[in-house]
Amino acid sequence: MSETTPPNEPDIVDRLLGTLDHYLDLLHDRVLRPIFLVGRTIAFGFFILLVGIVVVTVTLIGAVRLLNVYFFSAHEWITYMLLGAILIAVGLVLWRRRRPVPLRK
Repeated sequence: MSETTPPNEPDIVDRLLGTLDHYLDLLHDRVLRPIFLVGRTIAFGFFILLVGIVVVTVTLIGAVRLLNVYFFSAHEWITYMLLGAILIAVGLVLWRRRRPVPLRK
């Protein structure tokens, strides 16, 4: 005895939930995902900036102490002059490598 059953059509609840799921996926992909990516980029950027500031600060403090203790113990002004000259040279190199605003792309 073989009974032929008509193909099961999804009922109205399944179709409505499927449609709702589809539109929620579209909302997530087109609106929320870019917002999350921008927020994540800003958060990681701030974290990297803060770590960079800490590393530069600790390096400069260590260099001053190292030069004051081991190289110029009686003449701290030489340490400050040497580090100042190095930082000015780095600043001049960076300034020389910059491009005018209209040429940036």
